[in-house]
Parts: sequence; C-alpha cells; structure tokens
Amino acid sequence: MAKVFFDTNYLIHFKEISSLSIVDNFDKHNLCASTLSCHIYCYVNKIKVPDNVTSEIFKLFSLVNFTREILYKALIGPTEDLEDNIQLHSAAEADCEYFLTSDEKLLNMKFFGKTRISKDL
Repeated sequence: MAKVFFDTNYLIHFKEISSLSIVDNFDKHNLCASTLSCHIYCYVNKIKVPDNVTSEIFKLFSLVNFTREILYKALIGPTEDLEDNIQLHSAAEADCEYFLTSDEKLLNMKFFGKTRISKDL
C-alpha cells in the first residue's frame, strides 16, 4: 500500500465520483491531497457548496493542511510556481511515495525528495 498524493491538476478534471475510478485503481492505496486542492477544485469547476459529490470525493483523501511551514518552504522553491511548490511540499509533509500530476514541468523533475513524480502508478 503506497501513499499517493494527487496534484490539483490531476484532481481538477474529475467532476463526478464515478469518473475518478479511485475504487478500482487506487483502492489499496492511501490517497492524499492538499486542503488547497479542494478550494481550487470547487473554484475551477464552479461548484457551489454544499455539494454531495465533492464531499464524497474529498472523503476518499487524507487531507494535508496548508500550514505556515508549507507556505514558507513553497516561497523558496523548488519551482517558480507557488501553487506547484505548495503541492510538492504538502506531498513531502505527508511522506507520500507518489505524486500524481499531469504537469509536464513537474514530471520532468521525476522526484521531489523521496517522492516519485509520475502520471500514474
């Protein structure tokens, strides 16, 4: 069982729990996401709360709090994109083994610390 972090862009395309395929593809793994991802997910998908589908989706994840420490680290790097840095440092904070993303710049990094950056498992 691996700890798997979902980058916001990986999560943002899912508007319905049935399209997530989490039960089939990730049921043996501990899924993680940043609390910031919930905000971005709702904003981009124009979701008004309360929303049962969104609530059910985020219940599948262990959420990593967006802390002052994560922000301070993110302001330093490793990339020039603050939101990407927040996601990477959140995955590191949660000791995730995998960081799933569709961001080509992040995929080119291959690793952030001990966390493997990948499109899939």
